[in-house]
Amino acid sequence: MAARASYISGGSDVAELTSAAQTCISLWEGVFSGADVAGTDLLDRNTMALVARSLALRGEFLGIIGEHIIPASDWDVSTRGGRPVAYRASIPEAGGGRTVTALAGEVIHIRIGSDPVAPWTGTAPLRRAALSANLLHEIEEALRDTFRDAPIGSQVLPLPDSSPEDMEAMRGAIRGRQGQTLIIEGVAQATAAGMNPQLGQRRDDLTPDLQKAEAAAIMAAARGAVAEVFGVPAAFFNPASTGPVFREVQRHLVQYTLSPLAKVISDEATAKLGGTVQIDVETPVQAYDTGGRARAMQGIIKALAEAQEAGIDPEKAMRLVGWETE
Repeated sequence: MAARASYISGGSDVAELTSAAQTCISLWEGVFSGADVAGTDLLDRNTMALVARSLALRGEFLGIIGEHIIPASDWDVSTRGGRPVAYRASIPEAGGGRTVTALAGEVIHIRIGSDPVAPWTGTAPLRRAALSANLLHEIEEALRDTFRDAPIGSQVLPLPDSSPEDMEAMRGAIRGRQGQTLIIEGVAQATAAGMNPQLGQRRDDLTPDLQKAEAAAIMAAARGAVAEVFGVPAAFFNPASTGPVFREVQRHLVQYTLSPLAKVISDEATAKLGGTVQIDVETPVQAYDTGGRARAMQGIIKALAEAQEAGIDPEKAMRLVGWETE
């Protein structure tokens, strides 16, 4: 019941609706959809994009193996020894979903962030940083409500005395209009309140001072924390970032986050599809230092030539630095 309630309430956090989370999810989709897949035709680019989005939002992906991989929207699992043995999956259809039952060998089940308590399930990145995700969501929601409801550009304007009925009608007619006069105060009301009607006859701006709340700094910190959960360094969202920074962000994302996930996907596909499946995400997006590789190649060629001139076996020299193993 608890697992079912967790699914109904949502597999990820509300911050997935923010632009920061969607940007990171789009990066996952782009890298996986452009990956080079060898060993199977079932993991096409569309399927890889679905896998990436499902892993980013839900932390797991389930697909029924057939003529193509059919993604499931919901499933129940039976386990033995902590490993899935059978599934009852719901397949989405245009005219209404259907339910199928399949053994573990008939499905591809990819999961990330698994908890030792429930290793057959995955955890979405946002669920692993719920505090930062909720903070980002609350800040964006507060800013939205402020710009929607706050009297931005409105003013308190003192006017000559008038009848209470006329004053109330005028207040009701203009209240809540941004950029216009919000409240009108007459001389009689000011005098009754113990104020000198001849003093303070000036306009008062009612625009809220958001600088005191430091919303921009808090939002940038929360956005960076959410991005780093997806493996995207916070520098990606810095307006001052330049080309070298974006290249390093790309390498960090692909090499430390998406490349290991690609190996997880390839191992699952190899076990279930009956052949060796390899997924390369680094080469298509060139997530490496091309200039550094060229300089390294020059150094290697030079070192091999010098070793050969000195009568040293190049293979032994390569093994000394760990570049080749027996």
